[in-house]
Amino acid sequence: MLLAINIYVVRIVQISKYLFRFLLLQTSITFITIWYFDKYLIGDYLFGFDIIIKNLREDRSRFYQFIPYEFVKIDIYLAIFVFIFLIILYSSNFYSYVNDLTLSTNNNLLDEFIPIYLIWTASYLSFLQIFRFTAVSRAYLILFTFLIPLILVLFRNTELISTLLGRNPIKEKYISFNLEEDSVFQELRMLKLRNKIRNFDNMFDFNKIKELIEEENKKSEINIIVINLKSKSFIPKEFESYLINLNKKILLIADSEINFFTKFIYRSERIANSRIFYINNDIQYGSKFILKRTLDIIFVILIFPFLMIIFILSNLFVLISNGYPSLIKQTRVGLHGKEFQMYKLRTMKLESHFERDVLKDLNKKSGPLFKIDNDPRFIKGAKFLRKYSIDELPQFLNVLKGEMSIVGPRPLFPEDNKYFDENYIRRLNVLPGITGLLQINERNTDDFDIWYKYDVQYIDNWSLFLDLKIILKTPFSIFRSKISGK
Repeated sequence: MLLAINIYVVRIVQISKYLFRFLLLQTSITFITIWYFDKYLIGDYLFGFDIIIKNLREDRSRFYQFIPYEFVKIDIYLAIFVFIFLIILYSSNFYSYVNDLTLSTNNNLLDEFIPIYLIWTASYLSFLQIFRFTAVSRAYLILFTFLIPLILVLFRNTELISTLLGRNPIKEKYISFNLEEDSVFQELRMLKLRNKIRNFDNMFDFNKIKELIEEENKKSEINIIVINLKSKSFIPKEFESYLINLNKKILLIADSEINFFTKFIYRSERIANSRIFYINNDIQYGSKFILKRTLDIIFVILIFPFLMIIFILSNLFVLISNGYPSLIKQTRVGLHGKEFQMYKLRTMKLESHFERDVLKDLNKKSGPLFKIDNDPRFIKGAKFLRKYSIDELPQFLNVLKGEMSIVGPRPLFPEDNKYFDENYIRRLNVLPGITGLLQINERNTDDFDIWYKYDVQYIDNWSLFLDLKIILKTPFSIFRSKISGK
């Protein structure tokens, strides 16, 4: 019963995604086709429109008089052609979305591009010939035959777009349990194109597997967990909940069906007389990651002129007050444990971070938060940069690079991972941010438990709407803030 319900839910989700992608593709290609036709295929040859309309009306009078004259328009014909073309394309073997649970092939982008190019070119040229779109530029027409297939390839595989936006799925890493080197499952596209960190053999103690996952999670960037259960047909309820809450991609392999205790969405396939179960609870992956990165990039572009003025003035202040460099880099932990260099406008004396051990007796807080009242490391007069978060402006460069987001948990130092339990380590499964729920609610707090509360709340409720809400509230929270200790 549970399996039937899950299959039904998965099918609904898949169909919904399928329809959404189709509508998005239809809208995008129709717009581009009409725009390119008006701008380049006809261009300055204004009489070309009259010639084509005359041909269309002649054909209407001869072959399909039931069509009203007001519908005999170039844009309508182009839109109908794109719709019919996409229906044909979707029903063919030339075009299907990438399935990570299929066995890997050696096809490259050129192998994907050529069939789509051929079917598009044949269809479009036939359409122009049949409906006598004769007054078009042949040079621009040749260029256009390459443009649409390129867009179709990009839409077919969101990995390409994610890579352009800063997250390359091919560079993802995974750990596995009981997965032999010669196993056919090593050839799954999901694993073949990823990097394996380590495999643990003969590991069927679920508590031990959990410990090893946590250990590797704190010291390495891990995106996928693979567990070959072999003859086992169930996993303990506690371990099942643990895997679901990991917010990573989980691949379970078993000789038979697995009886799950809770209801959740997963995909199931049968390969090589075994059943594989794919759980994707990666919060910001695929289309979700693309939408979040698009929001980040648009926002940075819109506020860039204003931020640049503030940054230049603040940068000059630091240079005059304490010399070069005014901009520093700190190693922080980002998405799925990947370390990166976070930029920051220097508000403390040079090498002040390395004085933490010397000043640790003055630290008023426990855990990863470090705060000293009247901290002697501050540059004289620079506290206002910290008070109004001006020192964090350079992190918009990290946002553009895809290492951070506008909204997310604040990135901490690698050595701070030791303070994270199995619940709080989930903060690594979303992009770290410049602002977040903590900053708009209790940005002045130095209580790590409060950090924990808001970070977990953000992870459990993440959406683009929540990000927009936090962005809009951040300016108001800054101007009522006091100096932060982090």
